[in-house]
Amino acid sequence: MVGNGWALWRATRGVSALALALVAGSALAQAARSPESILPAPAPAPTVKPSPQPTGSAPVPTPAPVPAATPAPPATQEPAAPTIEPELPVLEPVLAWQVADAQVLAKVIEGIGAHGLIPADYQLADLRAAILAGPGAALDAQASRSFAWLIEDMRDGRTRMDSRVQWFVVDPDVDQSPTATVMADALASKDIAGAIAKLAPTHPDYAKLKDALAKAPATDKATRALIQVNMDRWRWLPRDLGKFYLLTNVPEFQLRLTVDNAIIRSYRTIVGKPGRTATPQLAEVVEGVVFNPTWTVPQSIVKGEGLGAQLLANPAKAKRENYKVTKNKDGSITVVQQPGPGNALGLMKLDMPNEHAIFLHDTPNRNLFKLAQRALSHGCVRTERATELAITMAILGAGVTPDDAVAIVTSGKYTRVAMTRTFPVYLTYFTMASDITGKMGKFGDLYGRDAPVLASFTAPRAAWDGKRKSTETVIKLDNPL
Repeated sequence: MVGNGWALWRATRGVSALALALVAGSALAQAARSPESILPAPAPAPTVKPSPQPTGSAPVPTPAPVPAATPAPPATQEPAAPTIEPELPVLEPVLAWQVADAQVLAKVIEGIGAHGLIPADYQLADLRAAILAGPGAALDAQASRSFAWLIEDMRDGRTRMDSRVQWFVVDPDVDQSPTATVMADALASKDIAGAIAKLAPTHPDYAKLKDALAKAPATDKATRALIQVNMDRWRWLPRDLGKFYLLTNVPEFQLRLTVDNAIIRSYRTIVGKPGRTATPQLAEVVEGVVFNPTWTVPQSIVKGEGLGAQLLANPAKAKRENYKVTKNKDGSITVVQQPGPGNALGLMKLDMPNEHAIFLHDTPNRNLFKLAQRALSHGCVRTERATELAITMAILGAGVTPDDAVAIVTSGKYTRVAMTRTFPVYLTYFTMASDITGKMGKFGDLYGRDAPVLASFTAPRAAWDGKRKSTETVIKLDNPL
């Protein structure tokens, strides 16, 4: 049972202890049933003391004390993110094919429309002609080409990177299943169809979209095209998202805490406004949970909007609004909002380092979660019931006890709890997907990102160019207001 910390928490912040118990209990129970659980073995609860509160600059993770949790054994950790080498020309492997294997490949291509792909993309007519001509160099070249192109699209998606607006997710599947290896294994095992099928995404939504495509009338071209687009988006992500992860579908304005692809808890979100402040699509790893964060005000506000000069001239206002203002030797001004219920980041943020300066955080303006349309931020994702989420993440990802987590929050002091488990977070963009109740539905194309993907499906298949993420300019917008 949870101790007095929970009673204090309910009285002071309004977070339901029962809700969190259900969240943590469900996740822990599911993990316990799985031999590859990444949760730590039972151990004495670590004592976590609040970190010293930063004053004149953004929080620096290194000096902040963290729970002394025992790291999980390497065998149970999620694989590290792949190192992305410079892009090289994509060379198609050519292996020896038997007529029988090529015939199986042709049959798979004939039915590949079930996956939202287009049979003609894989030179089906040329493959059939090569099969009729019999074994030899021509069959080897054509079957290898058709197989390689199909593998690329099943593994990485048919849509090339130039049509994936603000898509900065690096899919590791090509590293784990190189085309040449998949082809060699398929020919050695004589399981051509199985080798291709194994590349399909494992998330339940992919199967649901596939089923929806099978049921959609041929005359309903708009729905079928929308399903195609969103099936392809699943192929842009890692085939296996991991055991524990967070996933937010930006157009849905919802975040999911997920274990074994099952939603344990969901949270409403506020995402970036359309235009320059739109939330990009990312796949990052949560490295820490920051309770009672500070907020270093960006220079676009400090200097651009004159806030720094205003606060220097009015110390009472700075104190009232909980800002620490520092004039630097070079004449610049640093403004840091101190921890507190009025902090722009609220009472927590998830530390997920990335080049976009995007993260998940709380907000003091919680009334905004009642709105149906919640594209209001400068790119970051504001999260409903954020302290509940933070406590759950600290329990699952760092082995912190509920009482200790509550004590950290109610201390009011900046504290960063380092994660000792790999916990991915995916910022996705699906306009047709299961909602948080599991029902398949359509979501508004908030940022107009469907159009280029739809256009790519109506155009001839483009050769894979080896690009692993968008080459668009990275826009850093760290203003949560």
